[in-house]
Amino acid sequence: MIGCPSVPRTRVWLAALLAAVGPWGSARSVEPIGNRGPKQDKQLTQRWKVGVEITARGPCVGIVATAPVPIEWPEQQVRVIEEDVSPEVGRVTYRVLDNGVKQMVVAVPQLAPGKKAKAIVTLEITRASLLPPDDPTIFRIPRRIPKDVRKWLGAGPYIETQNGEIRRKAQEVIVGKESAWEQVEAMYDWVRENVKYRDGELKGALAAMRDGTGDCEELTSLFIAFCRVNKIPARTVWVPGHCYPEFYLEDESGTGYWIPCQAAGTRALGGIPEHRPILQKGDSFKVPEVREPQRYVAEFLQASSVGGMPPEVKFIRDLLPAP
Repeated sequence: MIGCPSVPRTRVWLAALLAAVGPWGSARSVEPIGNRGPKQDKQLTQRWKVGVEITARGPCVGIVATAPVPIEWPEQQVRVIEEDVSPEVGRVTYRVLDNGVKQMVVAVPQLAPGKKAKAIVTLEITRASLLPPDDPTIFRIPRRIPKDVRKWLGAGPYIETQNGEIRRKAQEVIVGKESAWEQVEAMYDWVRENVKYRDGELKGALAAMRDGTGDCEELTSLFIAFCRVNKIPARTVWVPGHCYPEFYLEDESGTGYWIPCQAAGTRALGGIPEHRPILQKGDSFKVPEVREPQRYVAEFLQASSVGGMPPEVKFIRDLLPAP
C-alpha cells in the first residue's frame, strides 16, 4: 500500500477560540449502503487512542485544543471503550464539521508551570473493506443531486475545477464514453496512467497534471477534479498515512451511492482493500477558527495567555496492540 508522508498535517495555533459543540452522540447520520452499491467484505477491529496531552512551561490561561476523532460510516463502526481526562481539564466536548469530521474539543481554564493536562479517548474501530458493485452498468450521473452532496461538485483547496486546462482535459478524456461507469473508468485510468507516483510536497491537481507526478493526494485530487468537471460529485477519504477518492452515482431509481476507488496503489475501482480507520471524508471544511477552507482538519492548540512560554503539546493517535 502506498502511503503519503504528508497526511495528516498538525498545526499548533495560539489565539482565541469560539466553538459550537455537542455531545458524543451527536455524530453525523450514517449514509446507508444499498444492496446495489459497494459490498462490505472482510472486517478488522482495532483499538486506537486519540487525544491530547498539554504541559505548561509558563503560566497558561484559556487553553483550548481540538483533535479529529473517527466517527461512524457505512463501512466503519466506532465504540468508546474508555475516556481518560485529568482534573486540570475543565471540559471535553465534541463537534461535527460539514458532516465529514468530528473533533474533540478540550478546554483547560488554567495550567500552572510544569503541570500536565490530558484528555484521551480509547476507541474500538471496526472497519470493513469494500467490494465493487455487482453490476456497474446500472449507474448514471445523478439527475437531482441531494443538497448535502452538491458541495462535492465545486472547487476546493488544491482541486482546481475552474481551471481551463483541467476542464478541457476532463472533458476530452470521456469523449466517446456513453455510460457513467465508462466515463469514471476513463478518468480513473487516465490519471493513473499519466501521473507517476512520486512523494513530495502538496502541490494539487493542476500541478500534478502539468508535470505528470504526484503522491496519493495529487492523484486523488486530479481524479476528483475530473469527476466534478463532468458533473459527478466526488470527495476525499482520509485514513492514517493515505487518502483515496469516492465518487457519487445513482441507480435508475434515483438512489445514490458513494463508490470508492484507489487512485494511488493497487488498481481498485468500485471497491477499496482498506482497513485503516477513516479519519474524515471531505476536502473543503469550514473550521470556526480558520478563515480559509481546510483541505484536511488537523489538530489545533489555542490559548488566550501563555506567560511568554507556549505549552508543550502532544497530540495522540496511536494504534494499540491487539488484546
